[in-house]
Amino acid sequence: MLILIAIEKEKIMVILAVGLLLTFGTLAAAEDAVDIGSRLELFADSYLVGAMRNAELRLQTPWPRGPVMRFDQPWEGRYVGYITVFQEENLYRMYYRGLPVSGGDGSENESTCYAESRDGIAWTKPNLGIFEANGTRDNNIILKGMAPFSHNFCPFLDARPGAPAEERYKALAGTQKSGLCAFVSGDGIHWKKWRDEPVITKGAFDSQNVSFWSEAENLYICYFRTWSQGEFKGYRTVSRCTSKDFIHWSEPVAMSFGDTPREHLYTNQTRPYFRAPHLYIAMPARFMSGCRVLTKEQFEQLGGEAEYSGDCSETVFMSSRGGTAYDRTFMEGFVRPGLGLNNWSSRTNYSAYGVVPTSAEEMSFYIQRDYGQPSHYLERFTLRCDGFASLHAGYAGGEMGTKPLRFKGRELIINYSTSAAGSVWVELQDEEGKPISGYSREEADEIIGDQIERAVAWKGSSDISSLEGRTVRIRFILKDADVFSLRFR
Repeated sequence: MLILIAIEKEKIMVILAVGLLLTFGTLAAAEDAVDIGSRLELFADSYLVGAMRNAELRLQTPWPRGPVMRFDQPWEGRYVGYITVFQEENLYRMYYRGLPVSGGDGSENESTCYAESRDGIAWTKPNLGIFEANGTRDNNIILKGMAPFSHNFCPFLDARPGAPAEERYKALAGTQKSGLCAFVSGDGIHWKKWRDEPVITKGAFDSQNVSFWSEAENLYICYFRTWSQGEFKGYRTVSRCTSKDFIHWSEPVAMSFGDTPREHLYTNQTRPYFRAPHLYIAMPARFMSGCRVLTKEQFEQLGGEAEYSGDCSETVFMSSRGGTAYDRTFMEGFVRPGLGLNNWSSRTNYSAYGVVPTSAEEMSFYIQRDYGQPSHYLERFTLRCDGFASLHAGYAGGEMGTKPLRFKGRELIINYSTSAAGSVWVELQDEEGKPISGYSREEADEIIGDQIERAVAWKGSSDISSLEGRTVRIRFILKDADVFSLRFR
């Protein structure tokens, strides 16, 4: 009986293996090869995924690293919002709305404030002496008295080749009444309106409206607030338009989200990932309108105004590869409100616009905490580089075969992590899913550890130059392991 059971198990394993091979082979035959060249590709979506068995794409959990800034100056206050962060060589810049009292969008109480850092961790607020506030020019204000533009002033460093030095920094700002107006600066501190009339007029704009130069699309891109039914009705959502010169923009097109439930997305925070600019990372605020956790009395005890007690929100994760579609592979919360009552009120837990490297192995982003309360602050979160999500299999093991692809390079580099008992094995296959001699699972070197960059090897050699230009597939065999990204070089 034991022998028969063993035989039956062996047959089952063979059937599973053949079934998986046939699935991969069918996919390979049916699809055109994806040409990734030497690009870094993240497992933040299913772009490269062909078929999986006992494996999944898993959203990662960011690490909280504590407060990096308190909004404790009289011109800042409880309603600081719409924060932007980016890196410029050895300098990190931060811009945000100062607002000590609540009021209508674009009020005269709003200003635009500035902070900077040499490492993205320790931030300072320089005394710029440009504008007076609360009886002093010893402040960090860069824009004031130009309502409504401080409501959502959102700058970026223009990466377009040939951009004039005096226009190295650009920004969009405005409300529905004003439209989005363009601003430029030569130093990121002193700004001027580029022209009086707005450059984008069709939208609600009652949020942070973000823009950047896209290397991948060779265009300026703007993602901005619209409503699904128009005129502030339906769901808060995102639309997009493009421009060649930052002045003349295309007609807005509503972004799609695949076959997923509609949700209020208060911000969109969409920007090219700094290590793979063809992939846009988005960390919007999911706004749960009317989802009450705190009573009015509880929020007032925290120092907030009762009107901000009736909703809750969190940061979620999306991505896009250009065009008008977001990928929502992951519907779970990316940064939850967390323990305690402070962050279960309205409009808190919004992420700043921007993800920046803070070491060779780490990247950081920033989340507003305690919004609408005297304790309002900015918290830093970290992930490993490329570590938004991963290809994952548990202790029992699993595998994934990529879509057929072509590459350019001599080595396959992976960003991975295993447990002490885990492992990663890599097999290269032809377009029909058959192992290529010299690169099979049996010839592969076992990979154990945790590295941002590891060259995959077979019998001690990582040279795959003989396969360059061929259509291949990659088979990952995982046990208690994650693979975050891959690239050929």
